[in-house]
Amino acid sequence: MDSKVKKTTGFGSKNKKEKIKDGFEERVVQVRRVTKVVKGGKQLHFRAIVVVGDKKGQVGVGVGKAKEVIAAVQKSAVNARRNIITVPMTKYLTFPHRSDGDYGAAKVMLRPASPGTGVIAGGAVRIVLEMAGVENALGKQLGSKNALNNARATVVAVQKMRQFREVAEDRGIPMEELWK
Repeated sequence: MDSKVKKTTGFGSKNKKEKIKDGFEERVVQVRRVTKVVKGGKQLHFRAIVVVGDKKGQVGVGVGKAKEVIAAVQKSAVNARRNIITVPMTKYLTFPHRSDGDYGAAKVMLRPASPGTGVIAGGAVRIVLEMAGVENALGKQLGSKNALNNARATVVAVQKMRQFREVAEDRGIPMEELWK
């Protein structure tokens, strides 16, 4: 059993699963009906893509399949919590620099934006950025329109980003030297 789900049993209650509050919010990106053809006919399942985030710089993307929609969403939320990453942000709640990410045929371009701009992005990219807590950013999906690959490409683009502080430490120079 997963550590995030508490099982309660007792007199007069059937097996219930309660969610323990861990500070993460969930947003369903997509629920899709998928079938597998077997000897007896077609087997129907559902695939859910869920993004979890605390809106303070932590975000994760997960996918899960089950015979029922609710079970698929729960599985994908657990999977997303296992794949949490930290988003580098500036004091204006935007990115430190431009970044591109690829996953499969999906390409995502992320750019910082000035305060008051908001999140200008579409589809899965917007959901990932909002759940991460980014308030000012520009995002563009290039190539594929597949929601799962675009969400994962966004995560790849975010993982490539580095804070100015980290770059200065790697080069062994003070931060003021970066802008000369």
